[in-house]
Amino acid sequence: MSTKPVILVTAADLAPQALALLSGYEVVFAGKTPTQDDIVALARAHNPVGIIVRYSGVNAETMDAAPALRVISKHGSGTDTIDKAAAAERGIAVTAAVGANAAAVAEQAMALLLACAKSVVQLNQRMHDGHWDKATHKSLELGGRTVGLVGLGAIGLRFAKMADAMGLRVIGFDPFAKNLPDYVSAVDLETLWREADAISLHCPLTPENKGLINAQTLARCKPGVIVVNTARGGLIDEPALLAAVQSGQVRMAGLDSFAVEPMTVPHIFHGQPGFVLSPHIGGVTSDAYVNMGVAAAQNTLAVLARSEAATA
Repeated sequence: MSTKPVILVTAADLAPQALALLSGYEVVFAGKTPTQDDIVALARAHNPVGIIVRYSGVNAETMDAAPALRVISKHGSGTDTIDKAAAAERGIAVTAAVGANAAAVAEQAMALLLACAKSVVQLNQRMHDGHWDKATHKSLELGGRTVGLVGLGAIGLRFAKMADAMGLRVIGFDPFAKNLPDYVSAVDLETLWREADAISLHCPLTPENKGLINAQTLARCKPGVIVVNTARGGLIDEPALLAAVQSGQVRMAGLDSFAVEPMTVPHIFHGQPGFVLSPHIGGVTSDAYVNMGVAAAQNTLAVLARSEAATA
């Protein structure tokens, strides 16, 4: 039996480059789709000093099951699946691989925006069914239109750069953003709802912004607005979005995140025209997999090193 301290990974794998950094530790994997109960049981069995969070989350029960736990490191940028208040109470550090998947997620958001504006999915299916809709179909030109970004961190700004290069006017809301590039105009949310032809979400999920996109905010948007979400599903009131797409208030929605993940089957979006869906894979590229794994490992090691130095 290994005498090395344990690092628990809430997934079935980690990039080899990240594993190499963790060679001084025993790495225990929780499997492909670990439940919260699975993670609690593994924490109790192995008493890890660190947890790298890919899937599921870490709650207070998990923390209490692992007295040696010093750091919870997110394999990504969003830490909403970690009980940060409970961690703070127990002196456990919470870190995130901020920016490690920025390019991947921003590209997915742009792909969803283009798919919505150009009817890529629908036209592809029509072509495969033997139709030629050139005489009857008109797609949307994005150049000269306004895209509103909620969240101007690493991902939002990466998306903004691409949108600017395509000739879009970029406006954004982020109360924490500073030193914005000159092609991004900071606005309040009311201005964003009113002026945006497309809205893309790039903010963390917090108790304050849960259901940010809802019947009231959608009603204040331009008729025919496009909604893109590669952030967190809880930012959107899903029944309200469905109603807005069905009424035409929202032209199309491109979604990579959902209120419940994996998406429930059946789901209210299934089979509905006006939705382009992907299974929260915006940050899942071969490059981002390595970048996030390495960053998560480095963050874990940095906290553990500080902890060891403090107790030496």
